Amino acid sequence: MSTHTAPARPESPSVIVVGAGFAGLVAARELEAAGVDVRIYEARDRIGGRAWTDERLGGHALEMGATWVHWMQPFIWTEITRYAQQIHPSPDVESAYWVSDGVVHAGTEHELDTRLARLQDTIFEGSREFFPYPHDPLFVLRSDDTDPDLRERFLAADKGSVLDCLRTGEFSQEDIDLADSYWSAGYQGSTATASPLMAKHWASLSDHRSSLMDEQTLRFKLSNGMRGLYDAIAADLRCPVSLSTPVASVRHDADRARVVLADGRVDEADAVIVTAPIGALGRIEFSPALSDLQREVVADGTNSVGFKVWIKVAGRHSVIAGAPGVHPISLVRSEYFLDEEDATILVGFGSDHTAIDIEDVASVQRAVDVWEAGLRVIDCGGHDWVADPWSGQTWATLKSGQFINGWSHFTEPSGRLHFAGADYAKGWNGVVVDGAIESGITTARRVLGDLRAGQAMRQVN
Repeated sequence: MSTHTAPARPESPSVIVVGAGFAGLVAARELEAAGVDVRIYEARDRIGGRAWTDERLGGHALEMGATWVHWMQPFIWTEITRYAQQIHPSPDVESAYWVSDGVVHAGTEHELDTRLARLQDTIFEGSREFFPYPHDPLFVLRSDDTDPDLRERFLAADKGSVLDCLRTGEFSQEDIDLADSYWSAGYQGSTATASPLMAKHWASLSDHRSSLMDEQTLRFKLSNGMRGLYDAIAADLRCPVSLSTPVASVRHDADRARVVLADGRVDEADAVIVTAPIGALGRIEFSPALSDLQREVVADGTNSVGFKVWIKVAGRHSVIAGAPGVHPISLVRSEYFLDEEDATILVGFGSDHTAIDIEDVASVQRAVDVWEAGLRVIDCGGHDWVADPWSGQTWATLKSGQFINGWSHFTEPSGRLHFAGADYAKGWNGVVVDGAIESGITTARRVLGDLRAGQAMRQVN
């Protein structure tokens, strides 16, 4: 196998970015603006990472990954404004269905939201105390002024499951199943293993209101798709973006970083920023090895083993429907009405990517039949992010214990190695693009600070 060593060290400092998702693209833009020489290596044959606008179901532009944005998500809204992107709402729906103990219940979306709001208030309990600064989520553990009782309650809130608070006798099984439907989709995994603290954090980012949380995570889409935004950011870059170029290993010390590509080529820089999700870190060899705590998180994986599926059904159906996580699809709703085709495109989410074949009409038909809503599937599709070797998960939702003992282990640099991405964000951790952009910016600024400090020290010496 041939090897290639990078040319002599340039006059300007240099950084290698692993991954061309939002975090990698924004980090590269920030570094370039400060005069840093940047190279990006991306394993996939496209940019965008887990944000990917593709043509499916008869040539319709659909989001395979991240979809919804909001003006109360500060980092992505800045980018939307910067690049003059427009947004539009997902449609209101007319009919709601939910399943409990084999019985299908029906009502309006408002009735469904009203029932859910009472359950969410219980799930969100404590969010104001636990997260006085939502973009500094571990503040109560860091602050010397934190009341010891609050600290203990905060630690306890990361244990058990997100639905434990509903199993007190106050709520019916129908209530619990309704909440399970919502959070099986939200956590992209079993609610039995889902950290209760993460739901409370989402609440704190949404003014502690379930209606605002729904609006931020399920309401507004980019008119030009996520592609319109990540393409615009990439167009501002001068650095090379090498696609279909996986990184096999990263070696680093106090002074330099060395990347070995899967084809044997070698590149060196003053620092490296790895933006791969937690689920894909096991594909990269690190030297020195990741810390014991980091390796434990990688080995355990996140709670995100679910899926997103797009479903085209015959006729016009204005619906939202939920089913607890024992069913393949936990949440489905109408997204596009295709009057010219006399069809509707729905988006669905589930907690187990092995429970359904999202490319098979018959498999998806069996899943939607649970609601007895007359939905006849004529096409379907999506992308299995869990089976994708370059993600190994959907978005990074957290297992019990991982809010405190998980993502935060990757936020501090080790030598010249840094991590960035939605999985490691302090604000919207994992679930929306806002966290990826936040992490890309903050990590790039930290790298710049380190590089400038090193330059100053060399000048003194």
